[in-house]
Amino acid sequence: MSKYAKLTIGLLCTWFVFSLGASALHVYKAAHNAPPLPLGLAALTPILLFLAWFISSAGFRQFALSLSPRILTLAQSWRIEGFVFLVLAAYGILPRMFALSAGWGDIAIGATAPFVALALAVPGHRKSFIFWQILGIVDLVNAVTLGTLATVLNPHGIGSDAMTVLPMSLIPTFAVPLFLILHIICIAQARRWPASANSPSRELWTGPTANERAS
Repeated sequence: MSKYAKLTIGLLCTWFVFSLGASALHVYKAAHNAPPLPLGLAALTPILLFLAWFISSAGFRQFALSLSPRILTLAQSWRIEGFVFLVLAAYGILPRMFALSAGWGDIAIGATAPFVALALAVPGHRKSFIFWQILGIVDLVNAVTLGTLATVLNPHGIGSDAMTVLPMSLIPTFAVPLFLILHIICIAQARRWPASANSPSRELWTGPTANERAS
């Protein structure tokens, strides 16, 4: 296991424990019917830190690009649990404007992730693979935006308070930014594949070649 693999696992564990502890201490809980800005900040910060590390560190970038795009995409299957949002909306715990969009969006991405991973994570389907990854990002950004602004858009309606406490708080503070980071890595990988028009090959890309690593 490379040093970047060990470091990444350690950071992921630390991040999860931090999110869990902060949630238990109600750090993300906003005033009633106030926008959950701490939650939005918690979702955005890991993504910005990842991008800074990915851009500035050639070693980490090489490690990230060497990961299997098939496995990274399969990980998005967990998002099928977005049906929980629909259940909470039905019971009046979450605002429907947020829950229906986030729930159905996650279900769609989670349900199609296995197909995309097994059939589209190849150079021959480069454009379709990237398009699906972008759809996944749009769904996550839309969910965080609506969850943050639901109270502002409908101040007398149901708030997003349930998303600021355990166990739901782990979704915007850990799961959402992690899934978005996986999408970013997959897009970066696919951009290095040969265009489908120039490469009929359907073999799975497995990372930088020896020559690319040497350069």
